Amino acid sequence: MNREPFFTRLVHSVIMTVSTLAVVLALIAGGVWLATNKDKKPADGSWLVLDLYGEVHEYDPPGGPLATVMGGDALTLQDLLDNLGKAAVDERIAGVIFRISSSNDTGFAKLQELRRAVDKVQAAGKPVHAWADALDLRSLWLAAGCDQVLMPTGGYLTFKGVHVQRMYLRAMLDKLGVVPHLHKIKDYKAAAEMIMQTHASTEAKQNMQWIMDEVWATIMADLSRERGLDEARLLEHMAYAVFTPTEAVAAGLIDECVYLQDLEDRLKGDKDERLRTVGHEQYAKTSWKDAGLKTGPTVAVVHAQGNIGGRENRVDPLLGVMMGHESIVRELQRCRHDDKVEAVVLRIDSGGGESLASDLMAHEVDLLAAVKPVVISMVDVAASGGYYIAYKGTKLMASPLTITGSIGSINGLFNLKGLYDRIGVDKDGIAMGPMAEYGTDMRDPTDAEWARHTEAHWLSFNEWLADVAKERGLEFAAAESLAHGRTWTGTQAVANGLIDAVGNLDDAIALAAELAELDPAKVPTVVHLPREKGLVASLLGGDAGADDPVAAAVRSALYRGLRAQVRETGAFLRDGAANVVTP
Repeated sequence: MNREPFFTRLVHSVIMTVSTLAVVLALIAGGVWLATNKDKKPADGSWLVLDLYGEVHEYDPPGGPLATVMGGDALTLQDLLDNLGKAAVDERIAGVIFRISSSNDTGFAKLQELRRAVDKVQAAGKPVHAWADALDLRSLWLAAGCDQVLMPTGGYLTFKGVHVQRMYLRAMLDKLGVVPHLHKIKDYKAAAEMIMQTHASTEAKQNMQWIMDEVWATIMADLSRERGLDEARLLEHMAYAVFTPTEAVAAGLIDECVYLQDLEDRLKGDKDERLRTVGHEQYAKTSWKDAGLKTGPTVAVVHAQGNIGGRENRVDPLLGVMMGHESIVRELQRCRHDDKVEAVVLRIDSGGGESLASDLMAHEVDLLAAVKPVVISMVDVAASGGYYIAYKGTKLMASPLTITGSIGSINGLFNLKGLYDRIGVDKDGIAMGPMAEYGTDMRDPTDAEWARHTEAHWLSFNEWLADVAKERGLEFAAAESLAHGRTWTGTQAVANGLIDAVGNLDDAIALAAELAELDPAKVPTVVHLPREKGLVASLLGGDAGADDPVAAAVRSALYRGLRAQVRETGAFLRDGAANVVTP
């Protein structure tokens, strides 16, 4: 009788043992996760504690529950807006403690939306206390919209105005032997200058100035009204620049030096127990229905965030969150074919990217708008490709300080011969055809190649600009005067006709419901897309497919981590358990 070799039987035994342990550990981990993450209803009289710190995406970045496994939940603007909105109607919530730090990456439009959400809580008669460990002009602007601004004595406050700066790489490329040939349309398309020049052009600085004028006027007016300081006094404080919290109280920039524990003791009053609080992540699991809001027909909000490029939404190690056209098109198609979805809000937070991907998404917006209202809601930025996917919407809306427009284009070629020479790389081969070597990175383009390159670029751009003019009801010359890379705030874009109105997400949802002729007495049911994947779907690859390299890498990392845990558990069961001393 043939028997399996000892080594084969050993491998099979190990595999079975490890598989069994993996399943057991997964079940235990799942049970613990369910026990610790089940919905916990806030008690009556609870205070919602929010924390604005670190990276703040507009919506959940690609990754779903795997993001939690691999490094914690991402704080999103949507979660913050939802939590503040629910707190306004939830009778169990007494008020909000808003922890704010200058160490966050929110843009002015996101901060403006948060200020509007704070207004909603205050309008419901509930106080919002801003408590900050560190403040600058941006974060103080948000905090000033709350009922009071508090800091610990050891905090930091920097109040020095607004500073805009860009990085220019041309000198570095010259040292590397890289010769860029970028064609930009046109004078205000400042992103190309970062590659082609060593400093900002006059046009780029002009564009920065008219954007910053709007931001400056808005912030100064709000701080003057809310802190009771006229502009002259605010400028005096900016000249002083750095304040201790004690100095900031004396200057009227904040209200009081208070530690967080003391604030909580103050809010609980004479009660012996600790202040009842509910955290951001816990309250995010509370549904609008549980918060006391009855809703009607469905309005879908499709979130489109990140740099545009590729097919699927993903997180790129170098470029960050990426918007893939197939991911967005898929969600828009679902909305178009779902009879329960009465209207759609396309929520855009993107500075642009690949033109082809932008065009494919814009076409799907056009198809959807032909059958259902599509209201565009712009966040921090919806420019270049971000505006490309927006302009075919039924109505375009942005926050007053959103950056939009940048109707222009950049493309080009790079001569890497100098770099190759420096590192000892060469290329050789044959070519057939008059333009076979067009685009080679071993030399500068010929005059004929560059002429054809720029001609094709202008032709493609002018087709797009003509379509923008048609959709926005503008003459081509008028559209051209707003384009060529010029960017605008939301307020400026309303005035020049690139968008229809200023407003936040709530305003966009209300407008979508109105255009769909929904019952104004009923608050719409809002569904956010893309939906977060379940853990099993994420592990299996989901819509990206099991062969998606990012998903595969994450699955591999999870497997390695689980395997290490199995080894450690096995070692404990084998060696450690024998040494346990029992009473």
